[in-house]
Amino acid sequence: MRRGRESKGHRRPERGPMPGRYPVRFGTAELLRDLDRPDGWLLTVDGVAQSYVDLDDPTHLEFDYVRRLGDVLDCLPEPGSPLDAVHIGGGGCTLPRYLAATRAGSRQLVLDADGELVELVREQLGLRAVPGVRIRVSDGRAGVAGRRESSADLVVTDAFEQAAMPGGLATSEFTQDVARVLRPSGTYLLNISDGPGLRFVRRVVATVAGVFPELLVLAEPGVLRGRRFGNLVLAASARALPVDAVRRRTASAAFPARCVAGDELREVFGRAEPLSDAAPVTGPTPPENALGLRS
Repeated sequence: MRRGRESKGHRRPERGPMPGRYPVRFGTAELLRDLDRPDGWLLTVDGVAQSYVDLDDPTHLEFDYVRRLGDVLDCLPEPGSPLDAVHIGGGGCTLPRYLAATRAGSRQLVLDADGELVELVREQLGLRAVPGVRIRVSDGRAGVAGRRESSADLVVTDAFEQAAMPGGLATSEFTQDVARVLRPSGTYLLNISDGPGLRFVRRVVATVAGVFPELLVLAEPGVLRGRRFGNLVLAASARALPVDAVRRRTASAAFPARCVAGDELREVFGRAEPLSDAAPVTGPTPPENALGLRS
């Protein structure tokens, strides 16, 4: 992706988004035009890439970890059928746009604590035009606590503050509340980032495994081996996950990912102490430029 930078401003032009910097609750957001795609946009906060949105093609997923989230969604039963989804963390709402495009009729609620960022995405990145998507300015835990029991097919946690996952979104108590909101056949998806040793991810895996019996983890092989910082996607459910289908899809991708589940997952991540509200741990902050776009 090549990035274009234009003059700053706070008024939206008559045609399309306006590149520039915008103050938001958790820092300074910036919209950058992708010079390689007609209507591709990168959203950053304090220099950390948050979302990539293609307004012409919502099925284009630029970030590798978002593509992995999309792969899991595509492999869930009854492809193309609508889902009731709750997203914790919005950013540019790339995944809600993807779900609206690939599973028409889906009903989606996005929870994001940054009201200024929400308004920026609504106004500049056309969120109001995405069918079936509602966004609520809310802390993720409070938003999930207000949802009815067995009301969602999908819950996605992809929320970061100052480039780190909030500790309160990784505890056993919160995971149990997610399980309460999900239907028996529902799926929980998490985006987690970690570095060498995978100490944080090991504890998150142990936490989620204490609530959901079925898990899989997707990551670039070097990240999964704990050699470098990067994103890992964790999927969990009370029912069997489509592990074989996900493996085939991610193994043949342009940027392949490794999928581990069952005994292999336990071998990779071993035993760790689950996280709890009594002693939450915030996710690690990435090194500079660790989570940028592919070059």
